[in-house]
Amino acid sequence: MFESLGEKLEAVFRRLRGHGTLTEKNIEEAMREVRLALLEADVNFRVVKDFVDRVKSQSLGQEVLASLSPGQQVVKIVNAELVALLGGQYSDLNLSAPPPVVIMLVGLNGSGKTTTTGKLARFLKLERRRSPYLIPADTYRPAAIDQLRIIAGEVGVPVHPTPNDGSAGDPVAVAQAGVDAARRQGNDVVLIDTAGRRQIDEELMVELERMKAAVHPHQTLLVADAMTGQEAVNVATGFHNRLALDGVILTKVEGDARGGAALSLRAVAGKPILFVGVGEKLDALEPFHPERAASRILGMGDVLSLIEKAEKVYDQRQAEILEKKLRKNQFTLEDFQAQMSMVKKMGSVTDLVSMLPGGKKLLQGADTEAAEKEFKHIEAIMSSMTREERQKPEILNGSRRRRIASGSGTSVAEVNRFLKQYLEAKKMMSKISKLGMGKMGRGLSSLLGNG
Repeated sequence: MFESLGEKLEAVFRRLRGHGTLTEKNIEEAMREVRLALLEADVNFRVVKDFVDRVKSQSLGQEVLASLSPGQQVVKIVNAELVALLGGQYSDLNLSAPPPVVIMLVGLNGSGKTTTTGKLARFLKLERRRSPYLIPADTYRPAAIDQLRIIAGEVGVPVHPTPNDGSAGDPVAVAQAGVDAARRQGNDVVLIDTAGRRQIDEELMVELERMKAAVHPHQTLLVADAMTGQEAVNVATGFHNRLALDGVILTKVEGDARGGAALSLRAVAGKPILFVGVGEKLDALEPFHPERAASRILGMGDVLSLIEKAEKVYDQRQAEILEKKLRKNQFTLEDFQAQMSMVKKMGSVTDLVSMLPGGKKLLQGADTEAAEKEFKHIEAIMSSMTREERQKPEILNGSRRRRIASGSGTSVAEVNRFLKQYLEAKKMMSKISKLGMGKMGRGLSSLLGNG
């Protein structure tokens, strides 16, 4: 979402860091470029003005101008101001009320509200160990009711039996009945998927106000489309003025969104972004961390999110088994295949590299498509092997390699190159293991400020 903005800001700060000393003129020129970059990212113009004024004022301070690295000091100021602009500290979903905690999701048609309801249900079930109950309260669209039923089945959570033949009646009554049913069944969170419109209108707002007065939701969350830029901010303001929102879920941030909505929402609407939708799949919902987003905008990476992704796919028992195999030099192609499968669950190669400090620079000019293609070739090669071959790669003679190449749609040369890379990786991993993986882990934790 912030890729274009990040590249422009990085170019500005690269020039700033090139100056041994900074002057008011240097900073004035840099702030003019920052202002333009933010406006091009579709950030609200008042937000841009306030942001640039604050950064400029701090950058002209004597401490910055007289420091050994004034350019770095300005970047530090911009980072702090970006974090503040994005909401400051991470805001979690408030689930502290007595069960069932009722969460009402509102928004316009096309924002991804129904899918987001399912994503949030999955997140609450797997990450928060809650038992969600879904209520399809958009009685005007049978397709929305059917969609939520399908999603509920995929997530494995109950859904209220709202009729989809037009006989459901008043959405407010449906929501009330759903909350009562969840309470009887012992579900501790209720998610209400409400109706939307193409745009905010009086009829919709009155209905949502009646629903809120009837079911007393503990949280009212707006689902807003990041692709609409400033319009998302206007929508948030319109809903908040009538419904007193508690937070925002920003969807479609994986698309061509320029970042203006995320950078403007908190300042204009005054409500935190709680989650971002990063894809179409049901697991593509992530808690929003302002400091991590700011770090990624400025090309500093997002190591904490990378670690969290790794922790979700790796468990301690598998790590211990792998370490023992490495120590005994028993790391087979089957183990290698399992590791690749886990890495694949974490995301694309491009996404993972971009989370590393300096990752953006590594990706500049790099053929990321070729890297992804190579990854798929390796998967195909290993899938074309028998289990015995993966466990005992030393038996891979010429005829076996020709069969594997044919079965994977690759060449014998590619198979040979992969096997060579595997043997080199195996030697390296064995050496690392002998150095002491536990010590290395503690050292990494210390470097990240966790130990």
